[in-house]
Parts: sequence; structure tokens; C-alpha cells
Amino acid sequence: MPLFEILASCLVVITLATTAAFYSYGRFARRAKGEPSSALPVRDDATPLDRELAPLLRNHDGATGLVLLSDNLHAFEMRVLAARNAGRSLDLQYYYWCEDLTGNLLAREVLAAADRGVRVRMLIDDINTRGNDSSYLALDSHPHIEVRLFNPSRNRSNGLRRGLELALRVFRTTRRMHNKSWIADGRLAIVGGRNIGDAYFDAAKTTNFHDMDLLFVGEGLRSVQDIFDDFWNSAVAVPISALSRPISRRLHTSNRPKDRTTATDAEPYLQHLAKLDSCDGVLRAAGQLSWTTEVEIVSDPAEKAWAVGQKGWLADRIYKTIETARDELRIVSPYFIPGDRGVDALRRLSKGGVAVSVLTNSLAATDVVAVHGAYASYRKPLLRGGVELFELRPDMPAQRASLFGSKGASLHTKAFTVDRRSGFIGSFNFDPRSASLNTEMGVLFSDRTLVEQVNSVVHQQTISASAFRVSLIDDRVAWSDHAKAGGAPQVYEPSASLWRRFAARVIRILPLESQL
Repeated sequence: MPLFEILASCLVVITLATTAAFYSYGRFARRAKGEPSSALPVRDDATPLDRELAPLLRNHDGATGLVLLSDNLHAFEMRVLAARNAGRSLDLQYYYWCEDLTGNLLAREVLAAADRGVRVRMLIDDINTRGNDSSYLALDSHPHIEVRLFNPSRNRSNGLRRGLELALRVFRTTRRMHNKSWIADGRLAIVGGRNIGDAYFDAAKTTNFHDMDLLFVGEGLRSVQDIFDDFWNSAVAVPISALSRPISRRLHTSNRPKDRTTATDAEPYLQHLAKLDSCDGVLRAAGQLSWTTEVEIVSDPAEKAWAVGQKGWLADRIYKTIETARDELRIVSPYFIPGDRGVDALRRLSKGGVAVSVLTNSLAATDVVAVHGAYASYRKPLLRGGVELFELRPDMPAQRASLFGSKGASLHTKAFTVDRRSGFIGSFNFDPRSASLNTEMGVLFSDRTLVEQVNSVVHQQTISASAFRVSLIDDRVAWSDHAKAGGAPQVYEPSASLWRRFAARVIRILPLESQL
């Protein structure tokens, strides 16, 4: 048989197998879909959060109160307090929930809330759940907890079969839910860039992320609750009980989240948790609220995971917002691959007199070398167009000493501010994956005080001690490293190993950008 016929036959077989896999999974997802549910109605005096917030909200009718959470430990504490003060519901939506120290401590807080009778709905993206089904099933066995996985693999235990399924459904399995929200009693929400895990809460012993969330109360809760309900009730969200054999409805002690309270590394966090017991209300611990009526909670639709049309996708909303800049645009994106659309938009703004700056990770600081390899191709056109580029140093000075002595830093914030009057904080990276593959969400807001707070944090991350400034010298990309004696510009990726430089260069020539 000629080679061409063999290849054609193989292509036909693969096409048929892929089509069959799509059809089979679609039927399964429709059958496995859980019972629909929605946010529980709020009352003025039913729960501690009701009693604390209802009088305040009456004085700010139609407005949303926001607090910036830029400190990792503070972000952890506010999630704990939200869970401890919940009396009606917890709706939790995350891309990644790690089974580490802080992940288990927060899971214990969620379980304690369920033990009090709080209804808990947990929606977790499936991509990072391999090997954790027993933990999720244990939580799901609690009468007040339901766990659903977003766009999950049907094969849970057999690695070969799981890999085959991922390969046959590659155009669907690469689409993930990157949303991150923590909603308590329909009264308080935390939305931003943080997943649940040690690196997001200053508990990692090597490298911790710099990130931002917004805690908010008031009018914006209706939208964030609707977004959660839409994802929860979509065909892409499958109950874990339909994927793995349910265990006894009694949550055995051995199946509860791992008790890390006796571990030495838990002590710093336990001390902070003990202090929270004496807090006089969640908002007192959160900090000063900025009240505004100009808030919009934005999200991709859950159906983006099925690649159904592009109506309502978040990327268009993001670009329309940044293109309103007239004086200044500051972008923070840990994974920055602007593509032709982004380069054209930023250069056009710069040409029109807008001061455009971008902060992203340096090669030495990034946790995804492949993304940096793709980003590197856009440095020259951006710099030629007048865009300022800053790359975070891996040894950026911390705001305070890490609880576990970590000295490594990596950027994870996804934010931008426009003309010192409006901004965005959420999960959206300026890269093809956020634009076209993942579902994303965030908060668009107009409030000068809050924007000033965001810009203040970004300023500290772009000073010479925190970031390398990127420029062109004789049309070669150069990095200014003022932390070194003399501060002479370097023409190679600073502080990066030879292996990282090699890997990044290889990625630049591979056709992978659309998946990054």
C-alpha cells in the first residue's frame, strides 16, 4: 500500500475516533449533569454576615464596597473569616485547589461550615485533580457539600485510558475554567488571581506569588452569584459522584482533609488563625471599603469550553476597556503574549500619547518557561512602539518576611488601570489561552482611591530593586539591572539559567503560541 494511502487511512481512523469520542462524551455529560440549583435568598438577620452587612448596605443602596487584597496572608485570613462567618452558603469556584498546608487548612474551614449546616457548592477545574478524587469524594459525601468538576475526564484511575481520552478530545480538554471566586452567604465575595495553595498565601518554602484579589460586598454580589450559578448548572460541570464510585454518605475521620495542625510548618498559620477568633466582624479585618456604583463583574460564559461561538467572551470586553485610555495604561500580566491584536492596540495607544507600561515575569521568575519563550518575540515591536516593559526579578524584596523564609518571587497578578480612574483585577492574562481557550472572570471598577492603591503596589514592583527594565540598545533587547554594581545593561536574560534560556529559545520556533 502506498505511503499516501497509509497516511490517509490513519487520518480517517483518527478523525472517526475523535468524532466518536466527542459524541460519546457529549452524551455522557448530558446524562451525568447534576440537579440544577441556585443561590439561596439573603435575609437581613439570618447569619452573622447578614447581621453585619445588612445595615451597612442599606446606607449604600445600589453601590458596591471593595477592598484590595494584595497581601498574601491577608488574602488567606479573609477567606477563613468568610467561611467562619457563613451561616447559609459557600460557593467556591477555582482552577486549582492544592492539597498542601493552606489548601487543607481552608478545606477544614469549609468542612466546619458544612458541619454547621452551611450549604457548600465546590466547582473545581479537572485539569489538576488527578489523584485527588478520594479527597473530593470524601467532601462530597457530606450531606451539605456537593463537588462538581469542570470539563472532566471520564477516566479517573487508569493513566493510559485517561491519556488516550485527553488525546482524542484534545481540542476540548485544553479548554479550562480559570475562574476564581469565593462567595459567602451571597453577601461577600473574593474574586481575583489567587488559586488555593501555599504559593498564593506565602506558605511556600521556595517561591511565592505576588497576586491581587478584590473582596467586595453590595450590589456586585448579584452578578458574581449569577456567574457561579451559570457555571454550576452548565453541562460542562459534572458531579464528581458521576465520575467516581461514591463512598459512604458518612464522612469518616480518615477521609477528612488532612490534619496539618500538629505539623511544625502549620504553627505560623495556626497562630494567625487563633487571632482571627477575636476579630470583631469580617469587614473590620478586611479594611476600609471603597464604595462605588461603577462596578461590573465580568466573565466568559461556561459554554466557551465547548468552543461555541465567541459572543460574550471576556477578551473583547477587556480590549474595549483598555482602548479608552487617554493618558495612562498600566498592565500587569504574569503570562504576557499579546499577539498581533495586543501589539497593535498598545502601539496605537502609545502613538496617541498614552503612557503604556507592562509588568510581566522575567525568564528567571516565571513558573512557565514556555509562555516566556512566546512572549520574547513581542518585546522588540512593543519597545519600538513606545511601550515600557518591566520584568519582575526572581529575588524581588518582599513586603515582609515570608513565614517560611522563602526568598523566591514570581508574578501572578492579572490587573490593569486606565487613566488613574478605572481598573480591572481578575484571572485574565494577556495571552491566547485566556483570550480563546480558558474561561476567565474579574472585576471592572471605577474608583480613584482603589486605582491609586493598585498603582502603588505596581509601582513597588517596577522599581529597580524589584524589576528589570527592558529597553533597546542598537536594536538589541537589553535589561537594566541596577541591583548590580555599575548597573550596566545586559543583553541576555538576567538571572536565568542556561537551561531556561535554551528552553525559551526552542519554544519561540515551535508553533505552540495558540495553546499558551
